[in-house]
Amino acid sequence: MAARQNTQPLGKYLTLAAFCTCTQTYARYADQIDPFPKNLAETLPALEALCRHVLDPVIDQFGWERFQLTYGFCSADLKRWLAKKDPLTGKKHGIATPSLDQHMAHEVNQNGRYYCDRLGAACDFRIVDLPSDELVDWIVAQRLPFDSLYFYGADRPIHISYGPQHKGAIWTFTRQGTPTRQGTERWTSAPPSPD
Repeated sequence: MAARQNTQPLGKYLTLAAFCTCTQTYARYADQIDPFPKNLAETLPALEALCRHVLDPVIDQFGWERFQLTYGFCSADLKRWLAKKDPLTGKKHGIATPSLDQHMAHEVNQNGRYYCDRLGAACDFRIVDLPSDELVDWIVAQRLPFDSLYFYGADRPIHISYGPQHKGAIWTFTRQGTPTRQGTERWTSAPPSPD
């Protein structure tokens, strides 16, 4: 399956390899990280649904050349590396909250339980030369289905998930990194777009 994973399409634009190898941590430690899912029967359909319902429409609108995927699927190996500290800086390579963020999709732990009970799949991305608040404006206006959307700031990528709950929840973050609904009124109280 390894050779096939490089070209396995998830939607109109993204392959499984692109979705699994886009992080800076993977780029630095590629020879030590297996980035691919193990529970293919459940995780692949979740990743495909995220691409079909969210990412494909976004790329159709803004163009493939402007789309930048910054964090896609998180394998168990990548999760371990994100939790490790960089020997030079002393900081963790990244943040992984698999029980909440849906980046591990339908992967299961050693006890056979899902890492994230919410299921679905998630990714972080940006559109070059488009402030992320305007990207969120477009997603909301188009009524793209999503579970959770995290807005970190106009100059940072957004996080979006697609899963069975379809909560449509939008979150911003305080300076301390705590999720909050403050600052989301622009999107949560917006009138429905005309059909």
